[in-house]
Amino acid sequence: MRSLYLPVLLLPFLSGCSGEPAGASGANILAAPLGLADLQLLKAEGNDLTAAKAELGKVLFFDTRMSQSGKMSCASCHHADKAFTDGQAFSTKDNGKKNSRNSPTMYNVGYYPDLYWDGRTHGLEENVPAAWKGQLGADPAAVAKTLNGIAGYKPMFQTAFGAEASEQNIVQALSSFLRALRSGNSKFDQNQLSEQAKAGKDLFMGKAGCVVCHTPPLFTDRLFHNVGIGMDAAEPDLGRFVKTKSDADKGRFKTPTLREIAKTAPYFHDGSAQTLKDAVKVMAGGGKDNANKDPLLMDKKLSDAELDQLVAFLESLSGDVPFTAPQMPQ
Repeated sequence: MRSLYLPVLLLPFLSGCSGEPAGASGANILAAPLGLADLQLLKAEGNDLTAAKAELGKVLFFDTRMSQSGKMSCASCHHADKAFTDGQAFSTKDNGKKNSRNSPTMYNVGYYPDLYWDGRTHGLEENVPAAWKGQLGADPAAVAKTLNGIAGYKPMFQTAFGAEASEQNIVQALSSFLRALRSGNSKFDQNQLSEQAKAGKDLFMGKAGCVVCHTPPLFTDRLFHNVGIGMDAAEPDLGRFVKTKSDADKGRFKTPTLREIAKTAPYFHDGSAQTLKDAVKVMAGGGKDNANKDPLLMDKKLSDAELDQLVAFLESLSGDVPFTAPQMPQ
């Protein structure tokens, strides 16, 4: 993707109170943060990433008028202070029903070809409308009509798309915001690890073997693995099998990124691990046995002190990504 440089007045889009853009002081908001510079965002046909689209998408992400009830927004299940998760095992839909899987972080999703825990949507332009309709219960045509009646939105849509709001450009704006929502510039990226975290890094890259599936710089291989979580349930969630219908995919779920992991409890697709150390202990212990468990999962026989060192390293993957929520157009 070609580099995009932004007007100065749009630089605070993903900024904190200081007005500095996330990740790198003085850099444009679409520039990759430290640690992700060598990666390319996955680009959708007909939806080039621009600052105007991303800024509009940011506002839409927080607007409750995007839902059927008018009470929920995307941000209702993806809180900025929790690395765009919600701290719940299962979030609640606009219709009051519970989801069956944990809300993942939205950071760095622009780098993933397949989204949701089971990878059932390909790319953000497919994922966003599925979540918009499924989670928020939205009628996209009705939402577009509502937005077109809001004076504050009219210039934003014109600047971003040269058109009024429509289902297609609302999806494109939200997808653009999520592509621009990136986490890097962590203590790990800055090479400023504590002694405890350095020891954890050595374990991560060596004895514990975490790096095999949690590959830098995203700390995920973007693949699907069966680690046994939830497979002992009476009616287990079959994960990737839901999409592929292949028996080999039963119980496989997408490898979650470990960036921002310290902020995203509870863990696993079923939210069954309450703390980061609980999750590390399960994984370092070889996951949970079942017929399809990935052979990469083995008990590493780590001591409690080593588990603490791994946790310290994982905590170092939280990025310097200040964020300010937008005000809603009226």
